Amino acid sequence: MKKNFRFYIKLFASTFALSMFTFGGGYVIVSLMQKKFVEKLKWIDENEMLDMVALSQSAPGAIAVNASILVGFRLAGIAGAAAAILGTVLPPLIILSAVSYFYTVFKDNAAVNLVLKGMRAGVSAIMIDVVLTMGKNIVVQKSLFLTAVMIISFIAAFVFNVNVMLVIALCGLAGYIHSRLTAGKSEVDK
Repeated sequence: MKKNFRFYIKLFASTFALSMFTFGGGYVIVSLMQKKFVEKLKWIDENEMLDMVALSQSAPGAIAVNASILVGFRLAGIAGAAAAILGTVLPPLIILSAVSYFYTVFKDNAAVNLVLKGMRAGVSAIMIDVVLTMGKNIVVQKSLFLTAVMIISFIAAFVFNVNVMLVIALCGLAGYIHSRLTAGKSEVDK
């Protein structure tokens, strides 16, 4: 499907706005990408976005950048990936340049510190919303395997403080083994 220039501008503007006005890191931006591209624009379906998030988490680099690349590429190939990545990286570049320039003014400012504390509370709420939305999607699929992986992963990371990269790698391995076993069963049934 050939995209026109307006599409690339909209993709760039969407990722730029998400990146510009989102505080709290990549997981927050990814959750807002899900709301923007799945729920509002309906450019990507929920399961596809979940797959992109999983891939973004497991690839090296910042999750927001990885997700932008995948979303942009899925929507419009290499040009889409370029538009999305540019929209995602420009705001932090601009903001961090300004912050580093004015660092001495900001570092001891009580008002700025209070604003940042308030933002942390909002970021926590957004992350809880993402977890509930994505978790609900897994439970709705009525897959005992996926639900078990989700619960075990949470317990491993949150309760036992297992390294998140190890949890992701083990989940990927479990998913691979599960898909091979279930693919083998469906071939036997034929």
